[in-house]
Amino acid sequence: MSTAPTPPGGSPRRELGAFLRSRRDRLTPKDVGLPYAPGRRTPGLRRAEVAELAGISVSWYTWLEQGRVRTSEQVLRAVARVLRLDAAETAHVLSFVEESRPPVAASTWVSRNLLTLVQAMTPHPAVVLDPHWDLLAWNAGYAALLTDPARLHPKQRNLLWLVFRWPPARMLLADWEHEARALLGQFRSRAARRPNDPRFAELIGELLADDDAARWYERRETAGFQPSVRRFRHPAVGELRLRYVKLAAVDEPGHHFLAYLPDDRDSEDALHRMQAGE
Repeated sequence: MSTAPTPPGGSPRRELGAFLRSRRDRLTPKDVGLPYAPGRRTPGLRRAEVAELAGISVSWYTWLEQGRVRTSEQVLRAVARVLRLDAAETAHVLSFVEESRPPVAASTWVSRNLLTLVQAMTPHPAVVLDPHWDLLAWNAGYAALLTDPARLHPKQRNLLWLVFRWPPARMLLADWEHEARALLGQFRSRAARRPNDPRFAELIGELLADDDAARWYERRETAGFQPSVRRFRHPAVGELRLRYVKLAAVDEPGHHFLAYLPDDRDSEDALHRMQAGE
């Protein structure tokens, strides 16, 4: 059994620094076009090598990894280029430029308009999430596809909790590992910018009790949202192919509307049969 890593804490700057170091450690001089040095003991790149390639001073880069300085988008883009970050990792790093802005305080209630939209989507599953990915509202289609959140403890009404801590999820999601890692990467990127948020800390502690989540979280894997088709193996209606759609609620800051739309006629028919209880 793996040992669960310690959830991040302190400040967003320290979390950024830890993330940069984790990506520096995975590279070799050869990866960035530097000559091989016999007898080299340092795993990954040295700070001085990253600083030189990024065009900044060694002291400044050292302070950046130590979480002691605030820096600009230009510098972070240069560091991201040197560290060979992918699009999701670069977006994650750049998100820390805005760390001085206060986080949006999302409400725990959902407006009548958004509730009406969620219900109108039936039989297509739909749900409203807050910044912690807690489920605030859902329709009968969502309850039929997964489980009725009303039957769960309020602290368990969370998308990540369902994916990692609700046992049927691993059978229901045909590509569970791929989907779970992607969702955890998105969640980690959001939680990293608010390390002192008690709800994020509570959820991370719950997730790290799962061996898979703990292993992936320790690697500091990040991901951005990507529209995709998700395959479900539903015990009542068989396989469904559903397109995952995510929209920000402009009039309700911090809230997101998620819907699962059928990708083919068979999936459309399955949703209607599932809703009818067949």
